[in-house]
Amino acid sequence: MGKKKVTAVFDIGKTNKKFFLFDKNYQEIFREYTNLPLTVDEDGYETEDLEQLELWMKKTFHQILESEKYEVKAINFSTYGASFVHIDHEGKALTPLYNYTKTIEKEITDEFYEKYGGELKIARETASPQSGMLNSGMQLYWIKKKYPETFDKIKYSLHLPQYLSFMFTSIPVSEYTSIGCHTNLWNYDKNDYHDWVYEERISRKLAPIVPTGASINTSYFGKKIKIGVGIHDSSSALLPYILSKKKPFLLLSTGTWSISLNPFNEESLTDVDIENNCLNYMRVDGNRVKASRFFMGNEYRTQIEKLGHYYNKDYGYHRTVKFDQDLYLKLIEKPSIYFKFEGIRLQRKKLENTKLEGFKTFEEAYHQLMIELMELQIHTISNAIGNSKIGTIYIDGGFTDNDVFMKLMSHHFSSYKVLSTQSPLGSALGAAMIISNKEIDGTFLKENYRMKQLVPLILKSPHNIQNI
Repeated sequence: MGKKKVTAVFDIGKTNKKFFLFDKNYQEIFREYTNLPLTVDEDGYETEDLEQLELWMKKTFHQILESEKYEVKAINFSTYGASFVHIDHEGKALTPLYNYTKTIEKEITDEFYEKYGGELKIARETASPQSGMLNSGMQLYWIKKKYPETFDKIKYSLHLPQYLSFMFTSIPVSEYTSIGCHTNLWNYDKNDYHDWVYEERISRKLAPIVPTGASINTSYFGKKIKIGVGIHDSSSALLPYILSKKKPFLLLSTGTWSISLNPFNEESLTDVDIENNCLNYMRVDGNRVKASRFFMGNEYRTQIEKLGHYYNKDYGYHRTVKFDQDLYLKLIEKPSIYFKFEGIRLQRKKLENTKLEGFKTFEEAYHQLMIELMELQIHTISNAIGNSKIGTIYIDGGFTDNDVFMKLMSHHFSSYKVLSTQSPLGSALGAAMIISNKEIDGTFLKENYRMKQLVPLILKSPHNIQNI
């Protein structure tokens, strides 16, 4: 019996690093997870340890190459975005992999926006609301201003997915999904880099653009392997839906960020969209995806820790809370804001402090928290849908296991077909698909994503309910 032919994928998140093997039908046949220790940059700011990541990836891949069970035909890479690796003429990293949560000095961003026509203009043209280092193009501008000698030594700045590909091929490239992800680099209306990128000579530091589905056929340690150029994880997670579903849909990807992704909107972002924190991601074909996001999972974790402390409950207790209709109806009789959100920038009533005194139990306060988060979720989904004729909403990620969240989604979006989907493979699967020529049909998601249609709530007091 011969070796099983497989496609390998490294799926690199900020917390979990994953390695998968898929067979020809995209079925997972092997996985390995790890968490790696962080390092710090020159300012003492925590960030990814690039050296440790490379060591783990090479070791993991070489073990599979030497395996008697598998024959690796292709490999690809899916990673978080907004992260550059700046390499010199010898291909060595010149700087740490700066964390996208690191701040850029105000005087540098102020100077940039003053020089190039203002924050709103740039945000609208690049579909990138101002987000500091999360606009990865600004990292290059920051290095140029703060570390000019380092900037001069940069041969290429590669987004993380493309750097991981470069590790295996030594061929530097850029591709659309990383360029188009809130980077401040791409002018969506001109379908080219923004003028400021050329004016600042940053375009010279960016490798040639190739299609996301491009691959390099090479010999790696004596084995013939097709090596992909990498893909941004949000675009990758969207890909299986796009390939198998033809009717317009919205994907709500939940986790640290809650991201509403609408691949069926061709309109340019408006000033109002930018003010509402809308942005564009890019499909693998270069077409735009209208997106709206907020820091829901991060805020949820922060508030849950406070609730646990206040009500003397262990951190995991929140996972046991189920939707309580009576509690919900009681809380929405007199709607108000009780939680001071720490990390969410969306406009809402500002509080000096969270007010928990009126809630007798953890469960009651928890329901109120979910009501307030859901108000922002409704807002962001509605912004992403815009004028599109969306009929279906898919929800994936960590919040599909949250009973209160899912019940509220089924209620507020009762005019849509709402389905929860569960696949721990999301972005890894997209990365495998993009370097394969194998087509998938509409049954693929149903068979592989454990889809479950949500039933709209039938509440006791319909006159109290605020539908969107």
